[in-house]
Amino acid sequence: MKTNQTYSLVVKASTIHLAEVRDFVGNIADEYGFSKKETEDIRLAVDEAYTNIIKHAYKYDDKKEVEIELLVDGDKFCVSLFDQGKTFNPKNYMMPDVREQIRKKKRGGMGVYLIHKLMDKVEYISEDNSNEIRMCKIKS
Repeated sequence: MKTNQTYSLVVKASTIHLAEVRDFVGNIADEYGFSKKETEDIRLAVDEAYTNIIKHAYKYDDKKEVEIELLVDGDKFCVSLFDQGKTFNPKNYMMPDVREQIRKKKRGGMGVYLIHKLMDKVEYISEDNSNEIRMCKIKS
């Protein structure tokens, strides 16, 4: 696969598109030569980010769109998700106590934590009524 390649997909903000989004990202990660585990980590991180946009940024408004852009550059594989919904401010986010979540059998609230654990670099960019979460994985 060539480096410095960009791929994009635009989908409505609905969980019915989860498999399409996962496959889009996973197929390109496979082509790029990531291990099966690395590809699954990328797919899960994108799944969590996309689901958070659906739930929190768009409040389940499936008329809204999410743009997914992949950039492959050298050993870096970056996935950006763009939305025009409610902004997420990472400064207001507290990482969950994972042991406590498990002990209480509490579901949910782990998406941001997982994204940060699965990817090498995560950035949140908000400007001009547009939000971007950029997640990068460095090929080992």
